[in-house]
Amino acid sequence: MSDLADVAAVLARGDEARAVVRVLDRHGFGTVEPGQLLVAGADGALGGVLLRGALDDRAAVLARDARERPATIDAHVAEDAAVAAGLACAGGATLLGHPLDAAPARALAGAFSAGAPAALVSRADGSASLAATGGELEDVASTLGEPALDDAALAHARGLLRRGATATDRTTLEGVDVLVDLWVPVPTVTVVGGGAIAEALAAQAGVLGWAAQRADTVAEADAAVAAFTDADVLVLLDHDPAFDAVLRTGLAGRGFLGALGSRRTQAARRERLLAAGVTEDQLARIHGPVGLDLGARTPAETAVSIVGEVLAVRSGRDPSALGRAAGPIGA
Repeated sequence: MSDLADVAAVLARGDEARAVVRVLDRHGFGTVEPGQLLVAGADGALGGVLLRGALDDRAAVLARDARERPATIDAHVAEDAAVAAGLACAGGATLLGHPLDAAPARALAGAFSAGAPAALVSRADGSASLAATGGELEDVASTLGEPALDDAALAHARGLLRRGATATDRTTLEGVDVLVDLWVPVPTVTVVGGGAIAEALAAQAGVLGWAAQRADTVAEADAAVAAFTDADVLVLLDHDPAFDAVLRTGLAGRGFLGALGSRRTQAARRERLLAAGVTEDQLARIHGPVGLDLGARTPAETAVSIVGEVLAVRSGRDPSALGRAAGPIGA
């Protein structure tokens, strides 16, 4: 979310009561970004945005009222208003507003300002919330009221974190209905090698709002991969065996590891890595040849197939046509 700096500024203000408004349920609107948050400070100042501002008036009132007690509202946005706000179509949403204590508020503010992963987990009635921040969500502020529920909530949020993407999830844990919002830093795609595919990958990353960087030497690539978070992506285009060292570094850390090349190139790389002590289980983490089977022919199409596989892996999906999918679209 591009407005998390504004959210952090409101969350960090003083010890007075503040409140947050989140999307508890929705239908319609097309694809909507997860992790949406509106914050109201003690002075009435607002930060953040929900559904591109289509429900601003009602959400602002809920945010200010929710400083005192939790509440929910149901709201509908007609087609014209939804499209004018930049949404795909009409829809409805249940918004949850609830108070947020100083400790979790400050924890979230710090994480948002630092660009670190953060999660806000609440009982779906808004009666209790906790925040978890840090690279592994290891820093926990506040409680949901029961140690077993806290443990289950943290395990669930950390499982979402391993997908490497911002997420909103409503689920039942320990018999309690909870709402989880997780914010993950924007991925960086490190491309090793040059040429038209490297340029197309950088352009595709830009479309997605991801960062992209080139690494032309083993030392550059190794340093980049050693610093990877779960969200980050390596695409190895160069077939030089010297770059096997970069893959070994990646296998000892985190992130998505992809390597382009023919079946013959992949087989040769595999044999070299096995000979270097890499296990079969570790090799399974390397996506090669990287990309989905979309029939790509051009560099731009190849870039789409690569980021498509990254998205599928991060969301835990087995890619297939939406028309054949049974679950909700966009969930």
